[in-house]
Amino acid sequence: MRAQDFVGRAVPYARFAGAKGKLNLVLYESGKLVVQGKDTQEFVEFTLEPLSLQEARLGYEAVLQPELLLPRFGVDESGKGDFFGPLCVAGVYLNQRMVKPWQEAGVRDSKRISGDRRIAELAGIIRGTPGVVYSVVPIGNEAYNRLYRTMRSENRLLAWGHARVIENLMLQRHRMDPLPVRAISDQFATDKATVAKALMSLGREIELVQRHKAEEDLAVAAASILARDEFVQRLGKLGQQYGLTLPKGASREVEAAGREFIARHGAAELPKVAKMHFRTAARVQGLPEPARKAWKKPARAPEPAAPTSPRR
Repeated sequence: MRAQDFVGRAVPYARFAGAKGKLNLVLYESGKLVVQGKDTQEFVEFTLEPLSLQEARLGYEAVLQPELLLPRFGVDESGKGDFFGPLCVAGVYLNQRMVKPWQEAGVRDSKRISGDRRIAELAGIIRGTPGVVYSVVPIGNEAYNRLYRTMRSENRLLAWGHARVIENLMLQRHRMDPLPVRAISDQFATDKATVAKALMSLGREIELVQRHKAEEDLAVAAASILARDEFVQRLGKLGQQYGLTLPKGASREVEAAGREFIARHGAAELPKVAKMHFRTAARVQGLPEPARKAWKKPARAPEPAAPTSPRR
């Protein structure tokens, strides 16, 4: 930065930060370097890579990480944290031919995409890609509440949704070329066995990879977009059906909408549009909130006993 006449600036939690023309650099205390601006690609290719990293990475991701080109499923959900609307789980089959077009179109984790219109545009691109295979399982509010009463766990319900989508995709293997080698999903449960146990007959035939920040994988990112688009569309239709805007999330705005919904349609209709195990459901009905469960650290598995010599 000093050699190239960057102008230093103060940024919270940064070791250093500077700007030069249409380029901004921030190196945070965590070690993360953020490069922004119109000259980003030129700086990375001609300065950062040869002088600092001493290796070319930009544009060579597929060469450096060949697993990015492997045929696979990505699975993700939308609506989990939203009081109103369904839970939607989507799965997408991706192969090598789809990687570059989707990257160029801007396919990425739906949480990093601003605007429902852009989500809808990308969902259209994904669905219209030659060779793509996808499945979306929307769990409407009445079904969601019924399943939750039976399963008594949001993670078990999510696991069932992920397993159902994987099974749906496996039923369409004849449309996939080449066949998928694994299915990737976000690890939302502490115990990976939560999803593994929920897998159905065909789903047990494919390797399941659960990891944190799985949305960084292109297949999972595409699934997140399809799931979000389905959620947004269905939430909008619910609002039209009841003549009321149903906000996303679980904020005070959502609580106000919940009270207005009850005032217009009655509390008996609420389970048709909302997830009733949310604390918001008690608040909007003027009921006592359920006691919060104390968090417990998962118990460690016992150490295996040391082998003993047989008695003679």
